Amino acid sequence: MSSAPEGKLEGKVALVTGASSGIGEATARMLAAEGAAVAIAARRADRLRALGDELTAAGARVHVIALDVTDEEAVRSAVASTVETLGGLDILVNNAGLMLLGPVEDADTTDWSRMIGTNLTGVLHLTHAALPHLLRGQGTVVQISSVAGRVAVRGAAVYNATKFAVNAFSESLRQEVTERGVRVVVVEPGTVETELREHITHAPSKAAIEERVAKIRQLRSTDIAEAVRYAVTAPPHVMVGEIFIRPTDQA
Repeated sequence: MSSAPEGKLEGKVALVTGASSGIGEATARMLAAEGAAVAIAARRADRLRALGDELTAAGARVHVIALDVTDEEAVRSAVASTVETLGGLDILVNNAGLMLLGPVEDADTTDWSRMIGTNLTGVLHLTHAALPHLLRGQGTVVQISSVAGRVAVRGAAVYNATKFAVNAFSESLRQEVTERGVRVVVVEPGTVETELREHITHAPSKAAIEERVAKIRQLRSTDIAEAVRYAVTAPPHVMVGEIFIRPTDQA
């Protein structure tokens, strides 16, 4: 009797942040389906445990980590526990993020601090902590950025700033590590149907974006997970450096 074919990521270990919902959850499922052991990290531990139970029941090795990516010490502990529990680290998916839109004038600047801490500083610290392990195994960093990292628009100044910064950081990092076998992938989705918009505190901005996205066929989290799959399962000599993916209806 023939056995089931091995996934393309058998023997690999991945750490996915923001894995309790949306793109992170879909990506964790995809990586596990391809045979990777997965560390799933987010703040909502109850949802993580449910996902962990699901993936374990399907045969995956899973490590559940309650994590706030704005806490540098916790970030470094998350990477260390992933390596200790699952035996290494080959793929880092920096997905945790916030999109708190609103004008600069009269802004609640705590929104700015939250976005910078999550979207940018968390990415920097996670990448820094993971890099020695990725270099050792010629691994891959996947940054879930945004179309907002390419095109600045009114009402999104600080969100744009965080995503532009992630893109710049990632390209500079790529130049540092590419000749040592580490791949740096930037995925830039357009509008995706996730919980991201639910956290917007500026009511007019939230209403405006909800009205706009109601008119288009949005991307699904699984669409982005498939883009990640394409990049991380490419042959080792192939680096898919950037994937820009938008809904067909999005101008």
